[in-house]
Amino acid sequence: MPEPEIRELRYFRAVAEDLNITRAADRLGIAQPPLSRAMRQLEHRLGVPLFDRSGQRLALTSAGETLLKESGPVLDALDSAVRRTQRAGQEIDELVVTAKPGVATELLHHVVAELNDPRIHVVVSGFGEQADMVRDGRAEVALVSRPFDDRGLEEELLYMEPRVAALPAGHELAEREVLSAEDLAGIPAPRWSRAHGAERNYWAARPDDSVDGPMVQDSSQLLEVVAFGQAVALVPRSMAERNIRPDVVYRPVTDVEPYQMLVVWPAGSRSAAVAAFVEAAVRHSSGPPAAR
Repeated sequence: MPEPEIRELRYFRAVAEDLNITRAADRLGIAQPPLSRAMRQLEHRLGVPLFDRSGQRLALTSAGETLLKESGPVLDALDSAVRRTQRAGQEIDELVVTAKPGVATELLHHVVAELNDPRIHVVVSGFGEQADMVRDGRAEVALVSRPFDDRGLEEELLYMEPRVAALPAGHELAEREVLSAEDLAGIPAPRWSRAHGAERNYWAARPDDSVDGPMVQDSSQLLEVVAFGQAVALVPRSMAERNIRPDVVYRPVTDVEPYQMLVVWPAGSRSAAVAAFVEAAVRHSSGPPAAR
């Protein structure tokens, strides 16, 4: 039996995580027809169906569920081995740390300033990239918010804070002092470009794909989408406090999961530099920077 190609496995994971060919193709940066053909070819190679296409929505078969579970560690290990080998060959003595812009990078500034270690190299990453970067060897440590894929990682919770609804000024819900997740039902929510499954549900607090709003890449774009009345978003309270503006109104939401910030590193790491960074991050984790 011909073995699957690495490219096919990467394509499969994108489709399996989104269960939507169009969204997966967008994530991968390819057209939909070749992605569909690649999935059929992979099923032919393996001799089993990976997707149930009989319903209105794509679903994984039991074989697909198994491949999704088993292929992740394989691809992560391959990526990590390649990147760490390349860095070892370049004799780079540095600690790469990463975080996305906003609350995480503000905390990162405090930690880096305390450690004052010239070996620390900061990479500002995009939404949903941090855990993958640690897993595949692009970074040794990251500040990341839940939900995320924690396979192969160790973690330490730094702090939690409430999330609030960001509404366009003049929206009918802005007249209320407090909201619930039910109040947001049926209202479009921004779609983070790399989010899938649990991440989409967490950030929208409404899992119905029919209310998907515009695609966004970062928090600045998210707030503009809200200001133009195209969506209502859930954001950390500290982000709201740092982005007071006349065209956006923030209201507490009583029954949504809080925002959580964590520091993560490779499972089993014995790096003294990683340990020092984690200890410093914990010391600076009394709360989000805006709340201090």
